[in-house]
Amino acid sequence: MDDARPRGRLLVGTSGFAYPDWAPRFYPAGLKAAALLPHYATRLPAVELNNTFYQQPTPPKIASWLAATPDHFRFVVKAQRGASWRALRQPDPAESVAWLTTPYRLFGERLGCVLFRVDASVKRDDEALGRLVAAWPQDLPVAFEFQDPSWEMDEVHAILREGGAALVATDQDDLDEPPLRRIGAFLYLRLRRTTMTDAGVDAWAARLAPFLDDGMDTYVFLRHDDDGASALRAERLSATR
Repeated sequence: MDDARPRGRLLVGTSGFAYPDWAPRFYPAGLKAAALLPHYATRLPAVELNNTFYQQPTPPKIASWLAATPDHFRFVVKAQRGASWRALRQPDPAESVAWLTTPYRLFGERLGCVLFRVDASVKRDDEALGRLVAAWPQDLPVAFEFQDPSWEMDEVHAILREGGAALVATDQDDLDEPPLRRIGAFLYLRLRRTTMTDAGVDAWAARLAPFLDDGMDTYVFLRHDDDGASALRAERLSATR
């Protein structure tokens, strides 16, 4: 009997999509603003939403995003910064978590996960993280990106594992490439280097392959740039799935 696991999904995209300056390198010249996301979704399977970090998405906005994309397309939502800041600092984060997550449910199965970014000014606090992870709804996938290195500890990883949360690996300028760890049900990689090359993308594809072969879904998002080169490299990586 063949008990091989199905290969994990490679869900690649960029941080945001609403960049008219990506024409004509990625978007066709003259494409209207309303047509950017539909075109993006014909070429990439996921997007990391930027504007949700600054304000909560409204039901009409979410409905428009869903209508503009096919059923297989996935949205990653950056948790709104004010409420996420409060949720990590309050003795009881339940109210902030409820306010944060209520609109996210409107994405339904199209929600890939929520990206919870912990600012570099916030140092490691295991108790605060434990309260937040415990308050987070188990049916909403979440991934944590810690920007201060004090969080890079086994105890923090254990808290995430126990709560079913994923750990974001961020590759950025002036730092060594991050390790990829099995924490949570999926991988999450952010490629933020300004010097990313096709060869660099291919190297990451090779590093991700064993996890995908073992059945782990993997989200990868490249940074926004000025001319759409990042989107083309995301497309290159997506083609390796």
